[in-house]
Amino acid sequence: MTGPHHSEELERLREQVAELTRRVYLLEGLLSAHPGEAAVAAQPAVEPQAESVRGTLFSAPVIAQPSVSSAGETTPAPSETVQLGAATKSGRPQLDASLESRIGGQWLNRVGIVAVLVGLSYFLKLAFDNNWIGPAIQVAIGILAGVALLFWSERFRRKGFPGFAFSLKAIGIGALYLSLWAASQFYHLISDPIAFCAMVLVTVTSAVLSLRQNAELLAALALLGGFLTPVLVSTHQNHEVALFCYLALLDLGTVWVVAIKGWRRLLLGSFIGTSLLFGAWASSYYTEPQLATTLAFATFFFLLYAAAPFPGRGPADVKPRPNAMIALALLNASFYFATSYLILVDHYRFELAWLAVAIAAFFFLLTRLLQRRNQVAGAVYGPLYLALGVGFLTIAIPLKLGGHWNTLSWIVEAGALFWAAHRSQSLLLRVLGACAFVLGVVRLMAVDSFDRGPLLINARCGLYLTAIGALALLAYYSAKEGGDGNRQWSAAAIIGINLLALLALHFEIVAYFQPQFISAYSETERLSIATVRAFTYSAGWMAYGSALMLIGFWKRSAFLRWQAIVLLALTVIKVFLFDIGTLQRGYRITAFIVLGAILLAVSFFYQRSRLQTIE
Repeated sequence: MTGPHHSEELERLREQVAELTRRVYLLEGLLSAHPGEAAVAAQPAVEPQAESVRGTLFSAPVIAQPSVSSAGETTPAPSETVQLGAATKSGRPQLDASLESRIGGQWLNRVGIVAVLVGLSYFLKLAFDNNWIGPAIQVAIGILAGVALLFWSERFRRKGFPGFAFSLKAIGIGALYLSLWAASQFYHLISDPIAFCAMVLVTVTSAVLSLRQNAELLAALALLGGFLTPVLVSTHQNHEVALFCYLALLDLGTVWVVAIKGWRRLLLGSFIGTSLLFGAWASSYYTEPQLATTLAFATFFFLLYAAAPFPGRGPADVKPRPNAMIALALLNASFYFATSYLILVDHYRFELAWLAVAIAAFFFLLTRLLQRRNQVAGAVYGPLYLALGVGFLTIAIPLKLGGHWNTLSWIVEAGALFWAAHRSQSLLLRVLGACAFVLGVVRLMAVDSFDRGPLLINARCGLYLTAIGALALLAYYSAKEGGDGNRQWSAAAIIGINLLALLALHFEIVAYFQPQFISAYSETERLSIATVRAFTYSAGWMAYGSALMLIGFWKRSAFLRWQAIVLLALTVIKVFLFDIGTLQRGYRITAFIVLGAILLAVSFFYQRSRLQTIE
């Protein structure tokens, strides 16, 4: 039965629920900000309510319903979003990660550990200096202390203090390594093989703990200890196979851990440790009879780390580390080729060139496999591996070839990359092609442009024509693909074509007149040859500018016409400022008449084009 009295009671009930909800929020805020003061601050004064309302309110539990905002988003109920005093596993409230908690819980903890260790070290030093404790007891104390710290750290980890537990584990692992080193190298209480096996056992134990506790920090400590082991038990003798086999097992174990857990930063650390030990051994013990063994181990390490993105993906909550993997790929390729170069370049240069080709082919294959296996990894590492493959192929050219063949190979490689970039729509390949082209053109201008030979029929002219053809290919593909970026590539290629053509003309003129200068007998004869050469430059520029202007009108390309105008302007400056004082009368007259005729013809074409546009 409904009535006015019932409606008023329902309205009061709603107001009471709203008031209680507000007070719950207030209590929760006080508890989270000041847990100790919450009990005093949260004593609300209960307003008197009607007896019927009180009975209705507490006769059944009140369930806060989610509210709907004006934007249509649902706001969870207070019981779903806020907890009174977030608790840890042990039931204690969890404090905010403020500066005070960091100082009290972390910094003071570490300072305390250091203080205790320093005090103990002074005590032990005093005991050692006074012969209170013998060598065997000293080593035993170090080992027992390390083991005790490992067990003690587990107690703190189970109670919810993982940072403190890892600190104790690090100290314990360090104490074990140092104790075993002292027992072997300082006191000679145990043999080197026994110390080595004991250190390996410590490393394996640390690795197992890191896997069981899902702790990347412990895995890093285990890895560090593994690489320090051969240093700590070194006998200063050449044991190449034993050392590199140990490193190979350690690296394989690292790859296995990364495949399971996804801790890819360990790969970079493992590579750095392997490279440092490899380089330290090579600088002290490498000789040429060890070439095959050394190169075989170097190749194994290179292949292992080159395939780093291929192992398992690890847990879903582990984020990829592309920067670490990119650094690993670059460092791995650089270290391997540097090692191969140093041991092969003196007597095996031809084999070194083929090795560079093989590395390039390996990276091309790896790029293809990576793109097929994992699209995400292929998008991140595929372009890098592709660039490395092209780089090693470019390096192989000067190692294997000589003379003009170096330049020709780089230019042909650039053309092939331009074609591949068009087929695959890859900007990276186009950039790599441009880099190879620049290498080829720089060598062409600096080395291959001064050879003597018949006019136009020589290797130099053929190289320039090949370079022009590669740029023409780039301009054609860029224009065909369209877009603002491609138009810029096409424009740059066309400018490059014209510059290369003028350079080719310049060097042909130089090559033609240089023998005449050498064989001239008098200064008058040399002056006459210089006059003819200056006129030849002017005539060549006029002819090229005129041809370029005609092509610009034919193709209706203002871009080409502007280049022709610039070249003709340079010709005008040369004729009026230089040729007028150096050319003989006949050449001077010819230069001015021909230049004037060309300029008049150009102006006629412009006027006719403008009239046709108006009509």
